[in-house]
Amino acid sequence: MQSIFGTDGIRGRFDKELTYPLAYKVGYALGVITKANNPILLGRDTRVSGDILLEAISRGINAAGKEFIYLGICPTPAIPFLIKKEKFSSGIMISASHNPPEYNGIKIFDNNGEKIKKEYENQIELILDTANELKSSTYKKTPIKENNDLFNIYTEGLINTMGDDNLNGMNIILDTCYGSATTCAAGIFKKLGANVKVINNEQDGLKINLNCGSTCLDPLIKAIKENSADMGFSFDGDADRVIGVDSKGNILDGDHILFLWGRELLEEKLLINNTIISTRMANLGFENTWNEIGGILHRTEVGDKYIFEAIKSKKALLGGEQSGHILSRINNFSGDGILTAIQISKYCKKKNISLSSWLNSSFLPYPQKLTNILLNFDFKNIDKSYKQLISETIESFSNIKKDNCRVYIRPSGTEPVLRILVEAQNKKEVDSLSTKITTELSSKINEISKIF
Repeated sequence: MQSIFGTDGIRGRFDKELTYPLAYKVGYALGVITKANNPILLGRDTRVSGDILLEAISRGINAAGKEFIYLGICPTPAIPFLIKKEKFSSGIMISASHNPPEYNGIKIFDNNGEKIKKEYENQIELILDTANELKSSTYKKTPIKENNDLFNIYTEGLINTMGDDNLNGMNIILDTCYGSATTCAAGIFKKLGANVKVINNEQDGLKINLNCGSTCLDPLIKAIKENSADMGFSFDGDADRVIGVDSKGNILDGDHILFLWGRELLEEKLLINNTIISTRMANLGFENTWNEIGGILHRTEVGDKYIFEAIKSKKALLGGEQSGHILSRINNFSGDGILTAIQISKYCKKKNISLSSWLNSSFLPYPQKLTNILLNFDFKNIDKSYKQLISETIESFSNIKKDNCRVYIRPSGTEPVLRILVEAQNKKEVDSLSTKITTELSSKINEISKIF
């Protein structure tokens, strides 16, 4: 059986790859393999399908003889934070992160608040293979009470990370993208003293991530300029990642966040072996400049679980992805976009510097071009010969080795696309090589698509 787990849990279009019966069985399987009798913590983002999947998962958990507590609509990092603090046996977040509204997902956490390992995934899939006789029936709306007290513990925990610092007088725009950040981002920044304006702040599962949020910064840039704000932050659907924008519209992505935050820790002599963790998507300009100031950048495959594993093995204190998913020791390395945003704001306030000036002191990025080729088939499940044909083409381009030039191609673990990253010092070379690779791969994929 092909694994249902990708780079970040289970994900797919609701009622197609991700169905009510599947969600029910996942809830049941988690209940079976969870040994402790403490409740399982559940949360979700604003997607319309979230209610249906919540009902399926909760019924599955109960069918396995276990109890659950529902946190309500919340940021994903609230789940691992509360699992560890309140001793839950495990947890599930129902979300498809940055994906559009028709998608949803199931992210599973163990009793330490960590995303489950491969062995745990295998146990769940083994139960799914033998659970065909389970009677999940169909969705019947059942009111499930939310635990607001627990949610307040999470938000107070974020505020407490600031210690005695505040954001008094700072003018900040937040784009909560109709998702999880609508529940608390504005309130947290206001409690810390910032003057806050929020856009896309309704809990609307039909609009989540559409032309807004961390994958579409135009609304945030426009709002910053119209309101003469100091800076702004744009979250994704479940608020585990964030992208910043300065007062001039310049973008603070995950690479810049890691570099600037890491440099502060480096100067404070807090980084073990001067190491921070990122992925193969990280900009070469970032890596080269980080090396020049005495740092070491360790790269992993794409996915925060790989970053987390490297953080533990390297005893690092900071890691993350270019997409804005940042893991720090402050909250036990659980990616939290709101935490990252308030920490960046705190540094600007303490250093008495604008985000624009601070960003100007960062590295000079190499030109990058990321192209997505849409797949109308599951790359993991195609015939071996066709998969090998594509893989050989990918490998031939990925092996291009030139000074200050890099090619990285991979099937996405969360969407039906092939991602092509080309990077070099010369923008013309980037554009030319990207076009060549995309054209050749698209041709091969189109040939295969005709067969399916």
